[in-house]
Amino acid sequence: MESDIPMPGAATPPKPMLRALAGEAVWPPPMWLMRQAGRYLPEYREVRAQAGDFIALCTSPELAAEVTIQPIRRYGMDGAILFSDILMVPWALGQPLRFAEGEGPVLQPVRDAAAIGALDPSVCRANAAPILETVRLVRAALDAHAQKTTLIGFAGSPWTVACYMVEGHGSRDWATVRGLAYADPALFGTLIRTLVTATTDYLLGQLEAGAEALMLFDSWAGSLPPSQFRRWVIEPTGQIVRNIRKVNTTVPIIGFPRLAGPLLAEYAQRTGVQALGVDTTMDLRWAAQAVAPSQALQGNLDPQALVAGGMALETEARSILGAMRGRPYIFNLGHGIEKVTPPEHVSALVRLVRAG
Repeated sequence: MESDIPMPGAATPPKPMLRALAGEAVWPPPMWLMRQAGRYLPEYREVRAQAGDFIALCTSPELAAEVTIQPIRRYGMDGAILFSDILMVPWALGQPLRFAEGEGPVLQPVRDAAAIGALDPSVCRANAAPILETVRLVRAALDAHAQKTTLIGFAGSPWTVACYMVEGHGSRDWATVRGLAYADPALFGTLIRTLVTATTDYLLGQLEAGAEALMLFDSWAGSLPPSQFRRWVIEPTGQIVRNIRKVNTTVPIIGFPRLAGPLLAEYAQRTGVQALGVDTTMDLRWAAQAVAPSQALQGNLDPQALVAGGMALETEARSILGAMRGRPYIFNLGHGIEKVTPPEHVSALVRLVRAG
């Protein structure tokens, strides 16, 4: 493998992931994996135990930076995504949040004008200062030791974050938040606008701290019908992108509207993102035809294939590589790594992708 450290006096070559995000068909494709830093790694579990609880880990810059860098150190990924959580924005807005063992996130539900009015976007960046310090620490470490690795900042898109804020926890059908969006769109729109403002400022803070690319996760976009998808997924995401573009015209932004189906094409056209995360259910060849040739695709290996390993993993990965050769593409999963994934399966996947 080529050394990650350039020779003295040599110009640092463009990072593979940034080249792909700029519309170049890089081969072998750059790669990183959603949730690449997490519970499947023994070194993560050690740091997690040291932190105590999950929020403490996310807001302890040295520990969160260490966790972010662990998969880069182990696998040499082309992307390092900030270790944090999409719900740190409502936490920074003042909504009580805890992560219950075996339950996931638990929030005090926000369902009326008083609760929404109590959320203060002006304090979001200040409250998120420890997370922004993590970005600075990771960028410094990558600049020193992994110059080919792109630092990815991220946030949840307003619809998905609002799902948790209104429901107060995870849900199978998100009936409460979907009902509120129908029954009182003006009130729900106030919450969405609050999230657009806070998310914009949070992402700009990450850029100032050293993030080189941004990603917007809309994990529950697929829970909406087309008219609501356009209103609560496409429009707010597009507004965030436009807000960022007023300050930074060049940073690449990846949008991930999970389970968008055929609405991916409209999302790609209207939001202004440079790249599209593609979920496991989507045919990558269809996606390649549905979006502009210059827009990079990212995805979409089934995390269960990574758990299985062996021939199943090789067959699925080779199929994806064959479909994406010749266009801007970043190898990734269609959802996050499962906690039962053997780390050696990830190593095998990295070798396979690097071989092209």
